[in-house]
Amino acid sequence: MVRGKVEMKRIENSTSRQVTFSKRRNGLLKKAYELSVLCDAQVSVLIFSQKGRLYEFSSSDMQKSIERYHKYGKDGQTNAFRSEGYMQQLKQEAEMTAKKIEHLENSQQKLLGRGLDSCSLKELREIERQLELSLSRIRERKSQLFKEQKEKLIEKGKLLTEENAKLSAKCGAEPWQAEEGGGGGDAEGGIVGLCSQSSKSNSDMQTELFIGLPCM
Repeated sequence: MVRGKVEMKRIENSTSRQVTFSKRRNGLLKKAYELSVLCDAQVSVLIFSQKGRLYEFSSSDMQKSIERYHKYGKDGQTNAFRSEGYMQQLKQEAEMTAKKIEHLENSQQKLLGRGLDSCSLKELREIERQLELSLSRIRERKSQLFKEQKEKLIEKGKLLTEENAKLSAKCGAEPWQAEEGGGGGDAEGGIVGLCSQSSKSNSDMQTELFIGLPCM
């Protein structure tokens, strides 16, 4: 009896689908076994049912077959090629980085005045130019820091002057005034005047010294 051609689509009836799966699964595993025996080939088959159940056949150790597939398969060869290319790229980058580090170390030694015997006149002029440029930047930064510190001191002097005026108002006394010719602005003169006034009051204080036994 000639079998009719089966249409390749999912079987909707669950019972028929399960029966077909069992028959064709057994036939596939049988064919795999026959192929391994007749042709002396290493054959491995993995089948997962719709419910996730595993069916397998392997003419040799299944784990070794999987490892061999990863090694010689298309994906395995591609990954190996990519890994080799990536390692080569890392090697080149490491060599370039080592050369840059060596160049920077040599430049640093020359800026410190070491190893100048092998330098030409042109190289020495370039080193001199770099040093002058660095010195100029250092001086600019130094001036900027001095300016910032001066502004902070002036602002602090203003705050102290305002605080003195508030305290004098509370005590009913005249607010402290900076001495003329103190130098700089009001805040700077205030700081100098405050220091001189404190020194004057300390000098006016009388102290008596006595050597001997204390009086009873």
